[in-house]
Amino acid sequence: MTEVQKYLFDLQGYIVIEDVLSGDELAVLNELFDQQGLPPPGKTSRFGAAPDGAGFLQWGQPLCDLLDHPDIMPVLRFRLGDCFRLDRLYGMYMRQGMGRGGLHSDYGASARTSAVEPGEYYHPRDNEIVDGFIVVAWSLTDAGPGRGGFCCIPGSHKSHFRLPQTIHDAPEEASCLVTPNAPAGSVILFTESLTHATAAWTAGHERRTLLYKYCVSHIAWTSRRVQPPTNTELTARQQILLREPADPHVHFPSLFEGPS
Repeated sequence: MTEVQKYLFDLQGYIVIEDVLSGDELAVLNELFDQQGLPPPGKTSRFGAAPDGAGFLQWGQPLCDLLDHPDIMPVLRFRLGDCFRLDRLYGMYMRQGMGRGGLHSDYGASARTSAVEPGEYYHPRDNEIVDGFIVVAWSLTDAGPGRGGFCCIPGSHKSHFRLPQTIHDAPEEASCLVTPNAPAGSVILFTESLTHATAAWTAGHERRTLLYKYCVSHIAWTSRRVQPPTNTELTARQQILLREPADPHVHFPSLFEGPS
């Protein structure tokens, strides 16, 4: 992970890494998507969710390979330390004309439960960043300005004030809201403390995004767990990512020691 990436993640609450997936890899992932026979996106735009099963990991090896892709692991390590786990996952697909989602943050001043314990939200401490949850969003089709997809208020993960209702109700009129460019093959990593949403989808092609959500090893969003796929053999490190929550290093091993 570069010094620029560290700086921008701390400053903005997210980074975009482009050209992570090759054209061939995108073709395989989109073909697997097409094979699922999903209904056209309508009121719901989610698919392949877990916990309660393996979710879209059951689609095959290429989806499992993204669990610990070498381009995301240094960023996750920087944010979550050596011991972290996959807490949940799902995909999002949208077609032209589908509206935006509501602005929200899962931790911090604007979260529904803002009185959280340290380690569950973003805060700096002695030149170290404590951040409990990170989302990794893979773009299988072009997204960004003029198209839609992930949008956010950069820097809002550090705010000590709740999101004003005027911005919540009309984010498209707020100059602080941005929709980062995320071409097919890129990945967005962001803290769940960041105020974020889904922008209305205006592109002629379908939005296809895979979201993997990671947290430090000793906490969890829900009592349910992502299960390993039954048709793919996971690597040793991928198996660790699906372990039960436990105290880091004491009862939960480092992801960066031993075979991967």
